[in-house]
Amino acid sequence: MKIVIAPDSFKESLSAPAVAAAIARGWLQVYPQAECLLRPMADGGEGTVDAVLAAVGGERRECRVSGPLGDTVTAHWGWLDEATAVIEMAAASGLHLVPREHRDIRRASSHGTGELILQALDAGATRIILGLGGSATNDAGAGLLQALGMRFLDARGHALPAGGAALANLDQLDLSGLDARLLSTRIEVAADVDNPLCGPRGASAVFGPQKGATPEYVAELDNALGHFARVGAATLGEDHSRFPGAGAAGGLGFAARAFLKASFRPGIELVAELSGLAAALEGAELVITGEGRMDAQTLHGKAPVGVARLAHKAGVPVIALAGSLGDDYQALYDAGIEAAFSLVPGPLSLEQAMADSASELQARTCDIARLWRLAAGR
Repeated sequence: MKIVIAPDSFKESLSAPAVAAAIARGWLQVYPQAECLLRPMADGGEGTVDAVLAAVGGERRECRVSGPLGDTVTAHWGWLDEATAVIEMAAASGLHLVPREHRDIRRASSHGTGELILQALDAGATRIILGLGGSATNDAGAGLLQALGMRFLDARGHALPAGGAALANLDQLDLSGLDARLLSTRIEVAADVDNPLCGPRGASAVFGPQKGATPEYVAELDNALGHFARVGAATLGEDHSRFPGAGAAGGLGFAARAFLKASFRPGIELVAELSGLAAALEGAELVITGEGRMDAQTLHGKAPVGVARLAHKAGVPVIALAGSLGDDYQALYDAGIEAAFSLVPGPLSLEQAMADSASELQARTCDIARLWRLAAGR
């Protein structure tokens, strides 16, 4: 028997590799001779690097870079064969790096993510996969571009300070110092949202509030990012702000598209490709996937549905496990997931559920394997 185990992480509880390992332990309790292929997944956000490295090998590298508010943080990135680097912006510019009481969306910068790209270029990368998601920033990637040598100048020729709010004073962009190695580097953005940079569906309006933006800050930042987009269009001769995905990660998608000439793909597609998920599905009897919470929103670019699509093409049924099942989770059945199960065995606090998630994953998988054995008559 061959099964493929391809879950996303359970946020703030277990990484995707840890989730996959717990599921495998549960299945092997019932089918000790089964071949379990572990292919941890991610959608481009936090956990992408570790998921890819767990699936295909490679080297996890660490370095010290600027955090969202300018303090120094330790960030990681992945190095794969064929001069490919995997970077997740959350490692350097993630919301989890800033305590709630210190969050300042007007000043937060993506500079550290640019420093990670420099590390990859210094290592000789000719292909960079940049995962977007989980950002603390709303600077339209200005900090990233500054780290890569681009200058943002006000009307007096002075460099702008960090953060999205400062872009309201942008007068001129100087691209002359942009790292020349970027011209020969293929950059692929892994993102699961299609928001434009500005407007009611833009970075500031949709994602700003969850990063601490008040309605006043949302309006201020939306205007500032719009101004940056107009100066950028005048400089480049093309407006990239309406491109689907430009609003990803506080607008970093805009910078990647306009100035780094990045291509965009759904994060789950890129991770599945890197991890060889399609090949792993050949000859499999079952796929088990999952994430921390599954509901109707899972349909919008999340890992379990991406896994289900590939499994459907291969003719392999899919079962999903989740920490909790939310409203309208049954919509997942139309997306190729045959059945979905919650881990929680009874009334529990959130803290208890998160602390016990590995053992509950193992136990629930064991239950599913026993039912599978009963249905198969073996």
